[in-house]
Amino acid sequence: MRLVLATRNEHKVAELGALLAGHHLVGLPAHLGSPEETGETFAENALIKAWAAADALGSPVIADDSGVESASLGGAPGVRSARFAGPDATDAENLARLLRDAPAGDALAYVCVIAFVDPARGEAWTVEGRCTGTLAAHPRGANGFGYDPAFLPDDAVDRERPGRTMAELAPEEKAAISHRSRAATALLERLEKRR
Repeated sequence: MRLVLATRNEHKVAELGALLAGHHLVGLPAHLGSPEETGETFAENALIKAWAAADALGSPVIADDSGVESASLGGAPGVRSARFAGPDATDAENLARLLRDAPAGDALAYVCVIAFVDPARGEAWTVEGRCTGTLAAHPRGANGFGYDPAFLPDDAVDRERPGRTMAELAPEEKAAISHRSRAATALLERLEKRR
């Protein structure tokens, strides 16, 4: 199935595209604007983005909303992960704020909600994936993006080399445990059931 992913984030298109085997994933066309994310939950924001794109294109669309939740910050940055350090903050600025505001060793959770909308069938639903971990004292690694350099996953992907951040994992290692891969697996299961 050809699916539009309602984002212009090339990292997300590449990462989700690799996880959604058997489906052709494309990013949001340049002529479409992005709606304001006014939801209070990842699911609400994912559905806002998916419906806006599906209504404009008249075809099936998926959209994700994802971020990191810190236990010591009461779940923040949460849905504001991309804007944690300000409306136009870079990944580095958002990560720096998390490292400044939360203590090393803080319990973290990466959360990804993917919404699916098919306007022709009036169908809309969401799936969720989570990956728990802790906050590293200092960022490490060049792979990944966002908060990956300071996210130490709880899941051991390699017992010979424990204690690596998400940004130190190879793409296939990250894909085995990430919040996005878990949400993509749930999405594939739902898509199979609807055929």
